[in-house]
Amino acid sequence: MTTSVNAGARLDRLPVSPFHYRIFWLVGAGMFFDGYDLYVAGGVLASTIQTKFSTLPQNLQFLSLTFVGMTLGSLITGFVGDKYGRRFTYQVNLLVFGLASLAAAFAQDMPQLIACRFVQGLGLGAEIVVGYSTLTEFVPPSSRGRWLAFMAFLTVCGFPVTASLGYLIIPTWGWRPMFVIAAIGSLIVWYLRKNLPESPRWLEAQGRTEEAGALMQAIEKDVATTGGALPAAVASTAPAQLTGADMFRPPILQRLLVGSWVLITINTLIFGFVIFLPQFFLRQGLTIANSLGYTVVLAAASLVGCACGAVLSDSIGRRWSIIGASILTIVAGWFYAHFNAASDPALVLSVGAVLIIAIYIQTALLFGVYTPELFPTEIRLRANGICNTLGRAATVVSPFVVGHLMVNSGLPGVVGLMIALLLVQIVAVYFWGVEPARRSLEGLDSKTA
Repeated sequence: MTTSVNAGARLDRLPVSPFHYRIFWLVGAGMFFDGYDLYVAGGVLASTIQTKFSTLPQNLQFLSLTFVGMTLGSLITGFVGDKYGRRFTYQVNLLVFGLASLAAAFAQDMPQLIACRFVQGLGLGAEIVVGYSTLTEFVPPSSRGRWLAFMAFLTVCGFPVTASLGYLIIPTWGWRPMFVIAAIGSLIVWYLRKNLPESPRWLEAQGRTEEAGALMQAIEKDVATTGGALPAAVASTAPAQLTGADMFRPPILQRLLVGSWVLITINTLIFGFVIFLPQFFLRQGLTIANSLGYTVVLAAASLVGCACGAVLSDSIGRRWSIIGASILTIVAGWFYAHFNAASDPALVLSVGAVLIIAIYIQTALLFGVYTPELFPTEIRLRANGICNTLGRAATVVSPFVVGHLMVNSGLPGVVGLMIALLLVQIVAVYFWGVEPARRSLEGLDSKTA
């Protein structure tokens, strides 16, 4: 394949301009509603079980089939995105979970709601894979960590927004309006995203050099007009061309294993702990209103965690940020498991805030920054999709594991599961993890990287 377009190096040399912010907000708006839809389950399920619309086994089935859908969505998107492009893929997934959210609002019973949630999951799993990977291919390496971590910040904004709206809406109007909001927002973003360009890196990797060259010229003209003079031309590079089979050979295999384990861990932390917060509080004797109120307070800490991840990712690097946040999660989690929300509210909120911050430093880095960077353009969505597929597959069973631990061992049992996963994560990232900070994506493509 010719390398005359040199899309990667040309994109990397561009000064930050309104073009980059436009890409960020168009992708980020969809990611926000993806986050909103992910976290809506916490308040909705607390309400459905209190109003007898559902039972605990049905709630666990709701969560499990959400993750089945997300697992399939992640896997399918990886192959579709590498074959048909980033632009096509992110338009389809937004439409899927937007329409499914609207249908969920009108579900007549819990089986119908569970079925709608499965379809939502297909779109949600797809958005996580294609959104972060697309932004990765546009932003410069010197600040890529901040861009991607702040994309995760936008996604995580869905947590406090969902918690706040749930606190204001669910006690009075029930859970259905929560899905209507998700549907309207997603469909608006789907319309606006028609203006998002294809990735020049992907076009060049597919051999579509004329399209890649024309798009690069248009981007450079846009940046020069709005962001100032361009730096001097860069030398042409010829990154190693990899195929799907290379995912299963060293050194990409080690990256695939690390990416898969860290996503298994962070998915379990979020969907086996964070999303259960309202139900943990209910079991400790709080009312539904107080439970949602406590969740709002802790949800605010998630934004602090993502902001910290944005600062740390480029300053001290991805690997040490992940390892440090993992250790902090273990320590804070152990203390948190020994407090009760009804009798120790101040300790629960303060230690809980530290715990949530530590979890969401990892969320920003692992979903948004680290995993998409590990793989070359030709296989980025497929490899990232496989990592997300395994991460989501773990959460298919984790609600049942957490439900069992919650009934038989309480919060200490749930936290014990978290600690075990984190210990393996620390070892994997330390020994097999690469450091992508301030390095070009093409530089990481090398089979000697």
